[in-house]
Amino acid sequence: MNLELSPSVKYWLQFFHPIMMWALLLISVYAAYLGLQVQRTRNAQGEQKKELIKGRYNVRHYQIGSILLAFMVAGSISGMAVTYINNGKLFVGPHLLAGLGMTGIIAFSAALSPYMQKGANWARVTHILLNFTLLGLFTWQAITGMQIVQKILTNA
Repeated sequence: MNLELSPSVKYWLQFFHPIMMWALLLISVYAAYLGLQVQRTRNAQGEQKKELIKGRYNVRHYQIGSILLAFMVAGSISGMAVTYINNGKLFVGPHLLAGLGMTGIIAFSAALSPYMQKGANWARVTHILLNFTLLGLFTWQAITGMQIVQKILTNA
């Protein structure tokens, strides 16, 4: 069975990935904020610590991180799928390679959660370094992704 999408569907499908990834970039910034609040809570003392604990930053950071992991992997796969559907091939270049690297980084970062829950400081430090690297790559990906979107719009 050969499933052929209409040209209109193929065209508009190209915009799903960038819109999704921009939303995830914004959510990533929020996750970073929550992570910094978790660290602040961990280092606080007395009344300040009691007040910060009420924010449940650790729970919220974990939940948002889980959502990011799921949707970033789905976004990577969908971006490659749509590119392949529309072009019959993937364009191997910096945008694709950095995106695949980001997918690996977020998976590795999430895999550190059990170690952090047991108090392993090495895992916490690695998690933070990986996630700030991820945020930097993600910002760069957003810029290069917009260049790709501009190319698509120019060729329409």
